[in-house]
Amino acid sequence: MHDELFEQPAVVARYRAGPYAESRERFLQQARAVGYSPATLESMAWALLVVAEAVHDDGGVSYERLRSTLLRRVRLKSTARPPSANTAKLFLRCAKAWLRSIGALTPEAQRPLKFAGELRAFTEYMRVEQGLSPTTIAGRDEQIRWFCASLPSQVRSLDAVTLAHVDAFLRAQAQRGWSRRSLHTLGGSLRSFFRYAASQRWCRSDLASGIELPRLYALEHVPRAPSVEEVGRLLKDTASSDDPVNIRDHAILSLLIYYGLRRGEVERLTLDDLDWVAETIHVTRPKQRRAQCYPMSVPVGEAILRYLRLARPRCSHRALFLTIQAPFRPLSGPSITFMVRKRLTKQGGAIELARRTLPASRVCEPTSGRWLYFEADR
Repeated sequence: MHDELFEQPAVVARYRAGPYAESRERFLQQARAVGYSPATLESMAWALLVVAEAVHDDGGVSYERLRSTLLRRVRLKSTARPPSANTAKLFLRCAKAWLRSIGALTPEAQRPLKFAGELRAFTEYMRVEQGLSPTTIAGRDEQIRWFCASLPSQVRSLDAVTLAHVDAFLRAQAQRGWSRRSLHTLGGSLRSFFRYAASQRWCRSDLASGIELPRLYALEHVPRAPSVEEVGRLLKDTASSDDPVNIRDHAILSLLIYYGLRRGEVERLTLDDLDWVAETIHVTRPKQRRAQCYPMSVPVGEAILRYLRLARPRCSHRALFLTIQAPFRPLSGPSITFMVRKRLTKQGGAIELARRTLPASRVCEPTSGRWLYFEADR
């Protein structure tokens, strides 16, 4: 691999003489397979050599030492200057992955998680008994971990948790700018956890029922749908372009508009979900826990074919929609949301998806002698 990146035999010999040469070459080959350019691979090869020499001296390296070593010693070949922030992130990410592959990354000291056993049991309950989706389970688990981390050190059991602790946590999130809807979801996750904890006799039986949620108003978050003409302009902007990003986004927009798919359903589409012989699309519906088969409409089929022929990177991923720039990886749901939002904004104000919201003010809810303050959505 090094002889493909560098022309001078002395340079190739220096890289091959360094520690862990075979492992570094394998890593660079994998990086090339996911689409990194030769220029980026050259810089990565230099960064890996620096890290390999540091690891060879000490047998292992922590993340902090890795970061300081790279920032101090790596210089870009073209400018002889330290790498930019984005390039430094790339080097750190690659170096961490390579060090993990050879078992030389010293694990960082982690603060022990409170009630880890109870959280694992609740996660299993959500998966097996409630049948919730992985996304919902991950979201609730993360929110409950935040709450547990916020508890004072003297709280050593769930039985010692009180409503005052829950109120303080929700109030702190409100002061950080959380909307009432987000706080409602957060409080609902805590209610669900403490109901389960009470059934296991880990906490007081009245704790879950005492958690008051901010009031939500009917239709306050229902957006105005764009008109047919506005949607047509949105598709037209990406239909005639030869730019790979526009070609990919046009296929995504076609699926969202013609089929009304959710972003997660588009994210989960794979090459195997397209049946070109039967001209059908198989869509996994997580809320219905089954797959549905739809006839492939002509505009959507043509948009996907154009994307596959002209824009989709050639790689081993089976996901339908991938990033255009290396490293090639499946496009995430939040990235799809960002793309749609950005393209709506580019309409120059022609499309306004305003929501009905309350004026910015304080909304006070009396809760059993306590007061919770929630900022109204702006």
